[in-house]
Amino acid sequence: MDLKDHIRSIPDFPRPGILFYDISTLIAHPEAWRTTIERLSAALAPSRPDLLVGIESRGFLVAAPLAYELGLGFAMVRKKGRLPGKTAAFSYALEYGTDTIEIQEDMIRPGQRIVVLDDLLATGGTMEAAISLVRRQGGIVCAAACIIELSFLQGRRRIDVPLTSMVAYDT
Repeated sequence: MDLKDHIRSIPDFPRPGILFYDISTLIAHPEAWRTTIERLSAALAPSRPDLLVGIESRGFLVAAPLAYELGLGFAMVRKKGRLPGKTAAFSYALEYGTDTIEIQEDMIRPGQRIVVLDDLLATGGTMEAAISLVRRQGGIVCAAACIIELSFLQGRRRIDVPLTSMVAYDT
């Protein structure tokens, strides 16, 4: 099955000149969604993760069913101020300014093998920041994965662990 057949392209979203790749249509198609999770599971199982970490918010849609499929737990990385309890934060540079992501302090045990997931890899900044945050908490990031990679933005260059993507777009 070609997963690209189930990903909708929306021009000029969220602003003019941007072509948005929407996974809503992939998730809505039961066979395509199941195939996506099965392929991610097969690709990531050899990394022997102890825990999956999903990046807000569409990364949750990828990480949660994949954690279930692999029999693992799932932890959330969210924007600052959206998680209850004590959190660990990591700030990183954006094209214009900075952003901060957080994880609950007790989600990662030192030495745990972690896979970081998101729906899409563009420039790699958010994925790189999530990997750094997990490492600060003592996790060993053994892999990263996404459904869509915008390879023309070269975000993969910023990721220093094996990266799996289900589909790649060159333009």
